[in-house]
Amino acid sequence: MSRAELTALYLDEVKRRGISAGELTSTQPESVGLQSFYGGRYLSRPLFLGAEETEQLAHDMLTMHAALVSLPDKLYGGDFGAFGRAVGLSEAQVSAVLRSRGTTVTKQSRGDLYLSEDGFKLLEFNMGSALGGIDHSDMATALLDQPVMLEFAQKHRLTFVDTMREQVNDMLVESGFAPGSRPKMATVDWPSSYETLEPYMQHFSGRLTEMGIDTVFGHIGQLEVRDGGVWLGDVKLDIIQRLFMLEDLEDPESLALAEPILDAAARGEVKIFTPLDSEMFASKSALAMLSDEANRKHFDAETLASLDRILPWTRAVRAEQVTLEDGTRVDLIDYVLSHQDDLVLKPTQLHGGDGVLLGWRAETSAEEWEERVRSAVGGSWVVQRRIRPVVEYFPMPEGDPVPWLVNWGVFTVVNGFGGVFARAATVESDLEVIRLKAGASVGTGMHVLPEDSDVEPGTALPVK
Repeated sequence: MSRAELTALYLDEVKRRGISAGELTSTQPESVGLQSFYGGRYLSRPLFLGAEETEQLAHDMLTMHAALVSLPDKLYGGDFGAFGRAVGLSEAQVSAVLRSRGTTVTKQSRGDLYLSEDGFKLLEFNMGSALGGIDHSDMATALLDQPVMLEFAQKHRLTFVDTMREQVNDMLVESGFAPGSRPKMATVDWPSSYETLEPYMQHFSGRLTEMGIDTVFGHIGQLEVRDGGVWLGDVKLDIIQRLFMLEDLEDPESLALAEPILDAAARGEVKIFTPLDSEMFASKSALAMLSDEANRKHFDAETLASLDRILPWTRAVRAEQVTLEDGTRVDLIDYVLSHQDDLVLKPTQLHGGDGVLLGWRAETSAEEWEERVRSAVGGSWVVQRRIRPVVEYFPMPEGDPVPWLVNWGVFTVVNGFGGVFARAATVESDLEVIRLKAGASVGTGMHVLPEDSDVEPGTALPVK
């Protein structure tokens, strides 16, 4: 059964029973930390995927991850510094990356996608430990506390990935700790954003502690390097879960705050989950490298087929000739200026929709588009083909379901497919970019179990 069929059946069942959106979200968690982060804006149903759809999406996301992490070797002879500079990192950021590299690149990532008539298309690919939506599995559990959802899940053999528990497994595996060892960990943010995130960090740390990693929280300025280790207060840390990001280390002064911690990690006194190198691969410049026809020779046919399925045409903003999807050669800047309605301009290093300029928006004049494009030439910017998402219908507090636009956040983890986090806004709201800061609602995803699975429908997949 497909996504569309499951959605139609569930909406019909909710309507038949006369259940309101308020009832469907009434079991969602209400902690202060979650309220501060999500604002209580929960979607009234999960996103659905059929078994084959899930298998294909998981394959494409894992292929994307593997292709991205292969770029330094394939294009730069293994020179991570050269790759970092090519994706737009400053020298301070390159220094931080090289000093904190792990032996392998983390498997924890989240691709943000729209579902178009042609399938899933990637907006951006995020990698590392500072990924929003890890706790969508708590939202799935809350939805299943509603009889209508539980009965539907059992009837149609639905399950979900417990991404929080998968993250705990990622932390243990990638930091070198055995299951059940209960390492001491600090969830650590940057000082400038800590005050805002503190309530959520408190909630999240409590959940991680429940799942087997004793977790405290704070900001990087509160850490001390002493007595052969890294401490937060009186707790000697085994792992630092890094919520601060490469964009926080843009200059030598910022780097100086992180240097003692990076040096301690290099000496083996603490593990960092995840090392900063993960964010090099999350640069949109890396997506442009994968999209560039000049680099196709480095990948096999199966990888290219997967990339072609989900990666929209993406190019670094350069004054040069490029190839379009149909093989036509054009001058990039002339093409971008004359096809404003079909393109989006994005900064390579920022996240969450910051700095994005949508060419097709009525508010984006031709003059502004040209000014921004020309100023982006040779800088840390990409242009990407516009994706036209299909709508999803959700029950509302009053009346019939209405159409929403959905950003599908698809995780990968050590064990493979890591589940789906949803951010969505009504079509009527006309959000420029679907993001929490703009008022998006949040939710989860459920998918059909394979025929040979012995997992009980209506429960989470067990962590391997």
